[in-house]
Amino acid sequence: MVYIGNSWDELLKDVLSSKTYLELREFLKSEYSKYKIYPDMHDIFNALKATDYNAVKAVIIGQDPYHGPGQAHGFCFSVKEGVPAPPSLSNIFKEIKDDLGIECASPCLQKWAERGVLLLNAVLTVREGLANSHRGRGWESVTDCVITKLNERETPVVFLLWGSFARAKKELITNPKHLILEAAHPSPLSAHNSFFGSRHFSKANKFLSERGIEPIDWST
Repeated sequence: MVYIGNSWDELLKDVLSSKTYLELREFLKSEYSKYKIYPDMHDIFNALKATDYNAVKAVIIGQDPYHGPGQAHGFCFSVKEGVPAPPSLSNIFKEIKDDLGIECASPCLQKWAERGVLLLNAVLTVREGLANSHRGRGWESVTDCVITKLNERETPVVFLLWGSFARAKKELITNPKHLILEAAHPSPLSAHNSFFGSRHFSKANKFLSERGIEPIDWST
């Protein structure tokens, strides 16, 4: 059974004991035994472990983990310390510099998670070299539940939806207390379409500050 170690355990207990999740677990046992799967099985739930439900100020939704060696560690868009920043992350850092004047020093975003940014991939595992290889296997039921539970919160949350995949989750966010910020994906293929210049980081902080919530330190 999954043990996250904070209030997510109680909030997700039904979905983590569902038939869909139990089938997903059996699939993952097989995948981890046969193939190289990312992230390490002990890192799968790192985003939820690092950012308790009540601590969430903002949510960034990714698609699935990086599928190259040594990159994925349970936080969307983040890579481990010492690993070169992938192109999408480099573009995120460029927008932060243009928006807030902050130079991000580390490609590891765990500090963001510890400051209230839930770095949630919609699918939490992937087979090496095969993007989206675990899509449709059951992870979506878990991560959609996470989004739904956050939508129910009275304390405002900023949802950062970048790209068509993340923007499709908008239908789960119906509470008018929250802020939805949408833009193109930060990938080099699409960042110039609306991600660059979106100023999502300053907009998120302005929204939080106006509601008496401490803004997020976006440095790394």
